[in-house]
Amino acid sequence: MNNYYVVDKSLLPETFSRVIEARKLLNNGEVKNVSDAVKKVGISRASYYKYKNFVYEAENNRQRKAVISFLLNHKSGILSEVLNGISKTDANILTINQNIPINNMANVVISLDINHMNISVEAMMDKIRQIKDTSKVRLIAIE
Repeated sequence: MNNYYVVDKSLLPETFSRVIEARKLLNNGEVKNVSDAVKKVGISRASYYKYKNFVYEAENNRQRKAVISFLLNHKSGILSEVLNGISKTDANILTINQNIPINNMANVVISLDINHMNISVEAMMDKIRQIKDTSKVRLIAIE
């Protein structure tokens, strides 16, 4: 998690708070589309799209989640090894989406509850990268 900071919002550009407000309006159904949301909060569509996947409000009372993408060789037992590796970190697997193998490689996306992990997400990803026949382990999102 070396790429993340917790910063008081008073130190950040107002645009970040407005992006979060726009996302809330969209998620709550208060507006129909991104154009309406950005007009209501007073930012451009470009600002919204530039920051929407990078700024989040810190919430202590919610379940922390992460979505990780893996590219795995099409060999028996590789997914099981990855799942066992995740299990050893005390992360809770929420969903697993696996595509059919193409060119002997399968894309797998796993969403996790990381509230009770005993190591960092980065450390877990490093351990999974060490499993033979895994490649392109990538953090897609975290909240």
